[in-house]
Amino acid sequence: MRTHIVYAHPHNGSLNAALRDEAVQTLEALGHNVTVSDLYAMNWKAVADYDDFGPTENEHFMAAAGEAWGKGEIAEDIKAEQAKLLDADCVIFQFPLWWYTVPAILKGWFDRVFTNGFGYGTSRDWPRFGDGVLKGKRAMVVVTTGAAESHLSDRGVNGSIDDLLFPLQHGVLFYPGMQVLPPVVITGAVHRFGESEYADAVKLLRSRLETIAETEPIAYRKQSEDYDEDKRLLPGLEPEGTTGFALHIAR
Repeated sequence: MRTHIVYAHPHNGSLNAALRDEAVQTLEALGHNVTVSDLYAMNWKAVADYDDFGPTENEHFMAAAGEAWGKGEIAEDIKAEQAKLLDADCVIFQFPLWWYTVPAILKGWFDRVFTNGFGYGTSRDWPRFGDGVLKGKRAMVVVTTGAAESHLSDRGVNGSIDDLLFPLQHGVLFYPGMQVLPPVVITGAVHRFGESEYADAVKLLRSRLETIAETEPIAYRKQSEDYDEDKRLLPGLEPEGTTGFALHIAR
């Protein structure tokens, strides 16, 4: 199995760096061919702009991006990352949760790599939400949080971790067709995170990596099957009382 890790943390002596190394070692021991995009080490350019394209007179950014994609004039660093995704069977996205979302460098990676023509298209019938260029590939989020598990529960002050990760897992990864596995969430990653907590985190991570090929993905609903022409969920599909993000997961 070919597994690619997109990693975003600036400190190579961090908990995230240690977990990244554990992941690589575990996957390689399982026979995976592992590659890593360490965004900080790569000095990844995080801003999507016209420098990502060849010469263009198109002032509409999305249109200019699509034009450049069609001509093969996308920046070389973007092409390299897209090639890694296309070559992988599974992609792991690892990062600390900063201000309820991914670090800016990872957001910039998505902005630039999932460009018009690759991650999305502007036509009405472009395949999305369960279909697309990355259809069939597995994706898994590995995230550390300073907040404790109780803070990220259904009644927690931070909100449910499933709700916090929904925009990323459903809106970014499932959108171009990836099968999104339940996340690996390491909570309470603060100064009190000692040897015992680290051992538990490694145990959790290893157990999830050992079953990464068999784990059932989150049952997000496919746009092509469960929504009407206005992209609204067809009536009768939701359990009684279901609202919000949960509507878009088949129970």
